[in-house]
Amino acid sequence: MSVADSANMPTDSARMGKADGVMVDGVAMTPDRSIVQNAVQAQGMTTLVKAVQAAGLDGTLSGAGPYTVFAPTNAAFDKLPKGALAGLMRPESKDKLKGLLTYHVIASRLLAADLRDGQELTTVNGEKIKVAVKDGKVMINNATVTTPDVVSSNGVTHIIDTVLMPPAETE
Repeated sequence: MSVADSANMPTDSARMGKADGVMVDGVAMTPDRSIVQNAVQAQGMTTLVKAVQAAGLDGTLSGAGPYTVFAPTNAAFDKLPKGALAGLMRPESKDKLKGLLTYHVIASRLLAADLRDGQELTTVNGEKIKVAVKDGKVMINNATVTTPDVVSSNGVTHIIDTVLMPPAETE
């Protein structure tokens, strides 16, 4: 393969990621797998994976991307008001769940180094989220990035400790 033949080159994510991956819950998240393929292996991400599947977004997040996903942990989902998640997981709430989850996704690849204090990012659901960087810590709205730069074949995931809530829709 010649270097000029970019079609055969590994994706940007694969080149940017550490070949041995980033450890999440004791499992290596590697850049040769998609965002979803990596997430399903992490014990602390099972709620997010179930929600993504329930919303029908697993196909999208397995696609070419690139995507940046701010991924709440199981503990983050546990902080939601009692019954909120169960309500969102009902089939009749699929659109609401999809809206909540796409509020965690940016349609581009952003590593932690690309995130700037005061930056606003437009999510896949069309709403904006705000980035704050203080003392080396990255915050997205009111969530702290606990594990940055989990690089996958189709983007990058930043694990966060709080579910991001889109602005309430006005009726």
